[in-house]
Amino acid sequence: MRILVIGGGGREHAIAWALKKSDKVKEIYCAPGNAGIAQVAECVPIQVNQFDELIQFACDNSIDLVVVGPDDPLADGIVDAFEAKNIPVFGPRKNAAEIEGSKIFMKNLLKKYNIPTAKYETFTDFETALAYLRQQEAPIVIKADGLAAGKGVTVAATLEEAEQALRSMMVDKVFGESGNQVVIEEFLSGQEMSILAFVDGETVRAMVPAQDHKQVFDNDQGPNTGGMGTYTPLPHVEQSIIDEAIENIIKPTAKAMVSEGRPFRGVLFAGLIMTKDGTKTIEFNARMGDPETQVVLPRLKTDLVDIILAAINGRLDQLDIQWDDQASVCVVLASEGYPASYPKGRVIEGIAAAEAQGALVFHAGTAFKDGEVVTSGGRVLGVVGRGSDIAEARARAYEAISVIKFEGMHCRSDIAMKALR
Repeated sequence: MRILVIGGGGREHAIAWALKKSDKVKEIYCAPGNAGIAQVAECVPIQVNQFDELIQFACDNSIDLVVVGPDDPLADGIVDAFEAKNIPVFGPRKNAAEIEGSKIFMKNLLKKYNIPTAKYETFTDFETALAYLRQQEAPIVIKADGLAAGKGVTVAATLEEAEQALRSMMVDKVFGESGNQVVIEEFLSGQEMSILAFVDGETVRAMVPAQDHKQVFDNDQGPNTGGMGTYTPLPHVEQSIIDEAIENIIKPTAKAMVSEGRPFRGVLFAGLIMTKDGTKTIEFNARMGDPETQVVLPRLKTDLVDIILAAINGRLDQLDIQWDDQASVCVVLASEGYPASYPKGRVIEGIAAAEAQGALVFHAGTAFKDGEVVTSGGRVLGVVGRGSDIAEARARAYEAISVIKFEGMHCRSDIAMKALR
């Protein structure tokens, strides 16, 4: 098979790496890719939103399967565009991707079908939202309705901070049109958990759970990011809690999407929080998580190509998906300044040495310049250590990080510590 992966981050590197292991795969292309993906696929200089060019490339190169990584093209209807040309593509159609593309759609869906989530109100007018906010108590959560590269959520510790976030979204338009509507949501306290699932209509095949670290600094301090690290399994979370979340949240959501005439096919990502009142939904994403994919896919024993083809062809219910018992810990190496503005073009050293230690190094924001690998994003690398348990996997990840260097490199030192405390 000849496969085209859409995207150019750490998630897409992990996807291409997993696909490469299949004996069914002859050639992998990635658009646009990055310096690390270039080791496992041929990178094509086409951006994720250039649908016509991507379709033309797929036709010209006899592509048998397209796998879409990021959220933006899914929300814009890339799957519909490929399907219109009868090119097999893995991911939800535009009307199903709205579960991530609009937080208001998602919250209203959960409310309609009695799926556990935080209490909330939605607003299209700044003054009305502000008046409501001033009647609430902190901490409180402010969310831009649309996509904002994982940064459209503010967990405000004070009402002043919440007001500032509201103003920046609705008045200053820091997220463009994504902030035209906002969700003001009650703050939920508890540990978070990510469960990704392969979904084909009402058929749900959950992956092994992971836990992400959103804040940029140790001890969950500082602004939200796209994710500073993650790990799997979750030895401190009872299996019964994981099973309940799948049965009470993920499966009912897949069924609700079918009932709404928006059947979901692809990977449904549930961001969950375990509160004293039970597990509740924080968010749904319409694709694999980043960096969750970097720890989950290394544990997958079943051929990823087989899973994708089964989902596309409506046969996911006939497939038994196997996972190994190893632990995986991913620590993200970021550029200084991230998640705000950051420099680019800084030379990265030591990747080969880290890989020689047995670590997986997934490239998130890298490029080639003058024959060297350089930084090109806020999140630069995801370094994955594997072991028989979390402690061993974590030690291996940080050992590998110790040999990698670039100017201004930043990472958290406490990834996966929640599982060990």
